[in-house]
Amino acid sequence: MAKIIHLVRHGHHPLLGRTLCGRMKGMELDGLGCEEMARCAATVAPRPTLVQSSPQRRCMQSACILAARFALPVEIVPALDELDYGEWTGRSFEDLASDPRWSRWNARRSTSRPPSGESMRSLQKRVVDHLERLRGDRNIEVVIAVTHAEPIRAALLRYSHMRLDDFLSIEIDPGSISTLRVDNRGISITGINRRVPA
Repeated sequence: MAKIIHLVRHGHHPLLGRTLCGRMKGMELDGLGCEEMARCAATVAPRPTLVQSSPQRRCMQSACILAARFALPVEIVPALDELDYGEWTGRSFEDLASDPRWSRWNARRSTSRPPSGESMRSLQKRVVDHLERLRGDRNIEVVIAVTHAEPIRAALLRYSHMRLDDFLSIEIDPGSISTLRVDNRGISITGINRRVPA
């Protein structure tokens, strides 16, 4: 029997699109984000057997909204954490635009990294390692993994056999669902960035 893993990006928060939040503490969903996750919960099928979350507050809130619909607990999984942006954490995108290191990072994700932060390759390894562990767990059938845009992109790039430098070709919106199918041949992608209608 095939296994399903839904990779869900957390809902909207007040600094989305303006600040590189990364692992900033205390970043919470706003009203729109809560609505997005409620709509997301109403469309997930079949019923999940496990709900997992990044340790970040915005993901845990999102996961709790999803888990409540199915009367499931939320398991916090460090492997689903956001990329560690190091010194860039908390800086505005407007400010970062003038930093040549930021331009280099966005042009060559495979060979650069944020200052004092985590490489995209390291992120991809920890996320894919986790997904492969889920693949091998015979007791799990349908998983919701609530995380961030970069971990989801990293996984989709790996299972699409694409380069890390192609990360911008994959759009991951807040509250979106990207779905993996697991069978005896491995992991394949069945959906990317599915948005739930308002």
